[in-house]
Amino acid sequence: MSAPPGRVDVAIVGGGLAGLSLAVQLRRQDPGLGITVIERQAHPVPEGAFKVGESTVEIGAHYFAHVLGLREHLDSEQIRKFGFRFFFSEGRQAVDRCTEVGVSALLPTPSWQIDRGRFENFLGEHARALGVDFIDGAVVRGIDLSGDDAPHVVQVERDGETRAVQARWLVDASGRAGLLKRKLGLAEANAHDANAAWWRVEGHIDPNDWSTDAAWQNRCSPPDRWRSTNHLCGPGYWVWTIPLSSGAHSIGIVCDGTMHPIASMNTHAKAMDWLREHQPRLAATLETGDHPPQDFRFLRGFSYGCTQLFSEHRWAITGEAGVFADPFYSPGSDFIAMANGYICELLARDRAGESIGAHAALYQQLFLSFYENTLSLYTGQYALFGDARLMPLKVIWDYTFYWSLLAPLYFAERLACLPVLSRLRDAFARAEALNAGMQPMLREWGRRNDAPATAPLDGRNLDQYRLGWFHELNRTLSEPLDDDALVAKLKANVALMEELAAELLARARGVHADLDDHGLGALVGGRSIGPDPLLGPEWYGFDDVQAPAAPAEASA
Repeated sequence: MSAPPGRVDVAIVGGGLAGLSLAVQLRRQDPGLGITVIERQAHPVPEGAFKVGESTVEIGAHYFAHVLGLREHLDSEQIRKFGFRFFFSEGRQAVDRCTEVGVSALLPTPSWQIDRGRFENFLGEHARALGVDFIDGAVVRGIDLSGDDAPHVVQVERDGETRAVQARWLVDASGRAGLLKRKLGLAEANAHDANAAWWRVEGHIDPNDWSTDAAWQNRCSPPDRWRSTNHLCGPGYWVWTIPLSSGAHSIGIVCDGTMHPIASMNTHAKAMDWLREHQPRLAATLETGDHPPQDFRFLRGFSYGCTQLFSEHRWAITGEAGVFADPFYSPGSDFIAMANGYICELLARDRAGESIGAHAALYQQLFLSFYENTLSLYTGQYALFGDARLMPLKVIWDYTFYWSLLAPLYFAERLACLPVLSRLRDAFARAEALNAGMQPMLREWGRRNDAPATAPLDGRNLDQYRLGWFHELNRTLSEPLDDDALVAKLKANVALMEELAAELLARARGVHADLDDHGLGALVGGRSIGPDPLLGPEWYGFDDVQAPAAPAEASA
């Protein structure tokens, strides 16, 4: 049933990445929907728009390319990402002699670096072409939510005139303004104290220019490190460099609030001073005059939660208007994809005349569990980021956790399939328990390590592409599987997680025999490390310690 004359089916407050993506997805799902998007900025916005969230990972990339059908635009107008890449280069000019973690060739499942201005301009045009009413350059002056079957009302001012938009559904995609969250008192703090400063510079920054060693330059095929999301890591922080298709490069410093106060980087001049001390090679590149800055922004305490996202009264929240964990691992577009998917499911059920209260509650529970599991990868962990012996192991674990359950479930379009989710309840609980033990174990292992003040010049090349099991996890994300095969696959992935957890615990106990296992020993039981471990000795960064054959018993 369509909305009566003078009303729309859906009003979306916010015409950025989350709101425009949702509008496109809804129109693809149901071309008869009447949708109005209300956006504060006038379009087109400048390319290289002043927003974070330029790097996509597998779920978000799949959402844009396949769920929204935008693969052609991504391939022709954005930059194919060369994976994540990590350099443990605290205080070093010789980045080519530090530990490097990354892939030597593209993994099978693609992702892209997104120029947010270019992409959002395209989404705005695409939404209009699909029949979406896009009101840009507009300000929301008031929201009246309905508690019954009456429409919600949004008061919108544009060009000095105010109009009322009546809608059966209201979705808040207003970003950090969080209009509904503020109106309804839904804001929720979390324990992750982190800050960020970021800016854009002209021209692309190529790490291959940081070395004259031909062998190092050609570790990758093609030798395109510049297309990676490059992470320059040190104790309590990481620095990103991300190329944009408009010809600019995005630079960002993300740090633990207690280890690196935001006051030390809250202007461009201070941020450059900070880089000269902590990442001098990048600072030297930026000082050549070839990369003048285009803008600058900082953000204190960027991580937050939200107590409610989906309501039986036909309102919802998506994108940064709801939750934001951390930009490390680039999960922002993943959460947009998942929230928008649940909103589309609820709206379709409502249009079919179904009661949506139970589904809204369940989808919210699932979404917030994904958020909380993702948040656990960051909370209290930033002190590890400069440990070149430990952080590569954490990166492998965190990827494995992501690719084992959540990503394949999303690719298989089963994120809202209750029969499949019910069959996987024990597998999810097992995986969450493994991760809940792994993160504090890694944290304690890191505290016990005698990490050097500057990055070690060990020259290690930790190539994720050559880890056969890791490569296979990525390759099989897009395999078409029926329910039985999918459930079997995900249970096998959790068994792989157990094997990796047992190996990491054994290695940790090989260095620190009395290390608290935080419950991992009981979870992995008597698993032993076989003759072909998942990670070779180069991954552990110490050659003088032989790992025991099996993990020690759980500590008291």
